[in-house]
Amino acid sequence: MIVNRLTVDGKDYFLPDPVTELREKIKAAVQAGGDYVNIPPLRSGPGVDILFSPGMPVVWTQIDVGGEGASENAATVESDSNIEDDSFGSL
Repeated sequence: MIVNRLTVDGKDYFLPDPVTELREKIKAAVQAGGDYVNIPPLRSGPGVDILFSPGMPVVWTQIDVGGEGASENAATVESDSNIEDDSFGSL
């Protein structure tokens, strides 16, 4: 099972796959100069609204929990990407 970790301003939020739509919402909020985006919970609940603004540190990490080749009770990092890479260079 792939779990996505979103780190915003030093705080971690864990999300199930897919996160493509959420990434686009965050990107649009930053490009608009700042806006709230609802981060859904991993299991249940209303989630949390976070104000995203230009310059805010945002990091995405994918973790394979219990996947093929991973040892029991271990999590391996599959990829690590920074949403601010080149996406907002024109801001």
